[in-house]
Amino acid sequence: MMRIFLALLVPALFFSCSPNNVKQDKSLKKYFDDNKVEGCFALMDNGTGRFTVHNLSRYRDSSYLPASTFKIVNSLIGLQTGKISSDSMIIKWDGIKRSRKEWNKDLTMYEAFRVSAVNYYQEVARRIGKDTMQIWLDTLSYGTKKIRSQVDSFWLDNSLKIKPDEELGLVKRLYFDQLPFFKSYQEMVKRAMLFENNANYRLAYKTGWGFTEQNHAIGWIVGWVEENNHPYFFVLNIESPDPHFDMWTVRMKMLKDILKQLGFFEGKR
Repeated sequence: MMRIFLALLVPALFFSCSPNNVKQDKSLKKYFDDNKVEGCFALMDNGTGRFTVHNLSRYRDSSYLPASTFKIVNSLIGLQTGKISSDSMIIKWDGIKRSRKEWNKDLTMYEAFRVSAVNYYQEVARRIGKDTMQIWLDTLSYGTKKIRSQVDSFWLDNSLKIKPDEELGLVKRLYFDQLPFFKSYQEMVKRAMLFENNANYRLAYKTGWGFTEQNHAIGWIVGWVEENNHPYFFVLNIESPDPHFDMWTVRMKMLKDILKQLGFFEGKR
């Protein structure tokens, strides 16, 4: 009964663009070439419905592990099911030292989201459980929808994949509180995503970083930039054959360089 009820609440997240509203911007290719990466970028102007895209086929047709961009959905499911009581709920550190020192302490959901603490969200997923998680993936039509491995790793190990188009569609629906979760929970996640907020613009996003079956580094940034109360939704997806690629630095620089070229950050959009 729960599955039927949820299915009625939300259509598939696939957010396809048509040839009539797409501008393929060849000038953006230089950012990918300069950093020796393959990938795609798309920006949707919510006011006009028009897309600016680099590498349309990858954006629309190719799927990749979501990595930590899945924390958006993991947070919402955790909140909706009561496994996360609020964005201030603390999960105690398990005492295992990990590569990022920010993860090695007790964290709230808000803190864990912003430092992308894998261990926090693995525990959330275990508390949600595989059956409930699967119901929500089906309801959201999230990517390939299949949990083919453990419930605390399926978004990290290539058993679940998602298209850049679908990632953009997800954050657009989140922005407008259109996902099948209580509005207050969607607002909590949006607060956690807001990293830059000044007189000229607001920039909200979630990053992701993982590895393909071929051990290529995959990086994501998905979110929105808002100027004069007008949102533009974006997704950046990049891939490097170098497993030691400096994803942490490069993906954010690429995003900001692209957005700057497109006229953002000055409050004039």
